[in-house]
Amino acid sequence: MPDPLHWMVQLGEGQDLSRLVGRFKAVTGKQINEHLNCVANPVWASAFHDHALRHEENVEAVARYIIGNPIRAGLCASELEYPHWDSILEWVW
Repeated sequence: MPDPLHWMVQLGEGQDLSRLVGRFKAVTGKQINEHLNCVANPVWASAFHDHALRHEENVEAVARYIIGNPIRAGLCASELEYPHWDSILEWVW
C-alpha cells in the first residue's frame, strides 16, 4: 500500500469534505503529472477514509501523531526538519 496522506482540517459551515478532497486530488494530481511529464497517470486512489474527531478526543494528541508521520517514515529526524511542516494549533470547541 502506498504511503497515506494524513490531514487535520476544520471545515466551515456548509463546507464539504468530499469536495475539498476531490479538488485537492485534482489540482495536485495534475501538478504532479506535469512535473513528471506524465499524461493522465493516476496519482491518488479514488477513495479516501476520514475520521471525524469527537469532542472527547484529544485533538493535540491526534495532531502530534500526524506531525510525527515523517519522522516515523524516516524522512527526517525531527518535525522541524521536514520541509512541508506547517501547522496552526488553534481549536475552538
